Amino acid sequence: MIILKPIKHFKITHRCGKARVGVLETSHGKIETPIFMPVGTQATLKGIPHELVKAPVILANVYYLYLKPGLEVIEHCGGIHKFMNWKRAILTDSGGFQIFSLKSLFKIRENGVEFRSKFDGGKHFLTPRDVVDFQMRIGSDIIMTLDRCPGFPSPKAVVEKAVRQTIKWAKKSIEFFRQKNTNQKIFAIIQGGCDKKLRKICAEELSNLPFDGYAIGGLGVGEPESLRREILAENLETLDEKLPRYVMGMGPAEEIWEAAENGADMFDCVLPTRNGRNAQAFTSSGKLNLRNARFKKDKSPLDEKCKCSVCRKYSRAYIHHLFNVGEMLAQTLTSLHNVNFMLSLASRIRKSIKTGKFSEEKKKFLENWRNNV
Repeated sequence: MIILKPIKHFKITHRCGKARVGVLETSHGKIETPIFMPVGTQATLKGIPHELVKAPVILANVYYLYLKPGLEVIEHCGGIHKFMNWKRAILTDSGGFQIFSLKSLFKIRENGVEFRSKFDGGKHFLTPRDVVDFQMRIGSDIIMTLDRCPGFPSPKAVVEKAVRQTIKWAKKSIEFFRQKNTNQKIFAIIQGGCDKKLRKICAEELSNLPFDGYAIGGLGVGEPESLRREILAENLETLDEKLPRYVMGMGPAEEIWEAAENGADMFDCVLPTRNGRNAQAFTSSGKLNLRNARFKKDKSPLDEKCKCSVCRKYSRAYIHHLFNVGEMLAQTLTSLHNVNFMLSLASRIRKSIKTGKFSEEKKKFLENWRNNV
């Protein structure tokens, strides 16, 4: 039997239309939303010393942490926070997306997933309860349930099965989690591909369970952008507005504005560091390709409006030079700037909601961004 847990961890403080500012309480500090969560898949923000990042929460991944370094090592080191020397909140994704993206390594069973390690080929099996237990034992602040993410396009029968399994696994996960005495939070993930009816069914079924928040997953897997936005807006409408709403894998700046406008609270994406490693910088005037010859003698910072340490200390000319000579510092500096850009973007969105100027700020941002991308 599931015992309902009082919802006291999330409070909405400001509204502007459907957009809202909230405060999510965790054991490692409060998170003001809307928030962008930098991705630290393998207990590190790729290429960046994470102490340089002022994020209230970062994201790691169960699939990778389970394989390397493994539960024994993380527990021996005192949990995930001490292991990676991160004093603020950590959300751990369940690995459901890897079932989709690394599908040649996985076999889906009714009661869990059988898979081979991408590192050494070793065979493993995890149930939904195992996935929650792993996250609880390493000390995650926000735990995600194991889900099934269908690709795009997928036959309706495949999507229906993925939804049924996602709901079934979520029920097993919450039953196990609520038996424990913990201050950790647990979020369920809504699936359903691009089938609006199935997504609504999934959202309604999971909303009847005592989760601490809900995530919208399974988007950004090949569907048209216009369809993604339409589905996202409708899915957000079906979720309990008293709880945090997390849009998984949401990285493009313009889509974050639109999702926030529809009431989304949390976002994550690998784009800031992935694009940074490939010489692309995010700026208030659009994206820059720093390998471009026009930056060879450009003494200006990456973004004149940015106050991050990279923009205060280094020029476009210098970072252009680092990329051209293959210095790894180029990737670190650009990735660090991009992460700070996304954190500043979330801060700008929060401020616009608090001041009641969301629409004006969104329009102003997008005009600069789209005219220069």
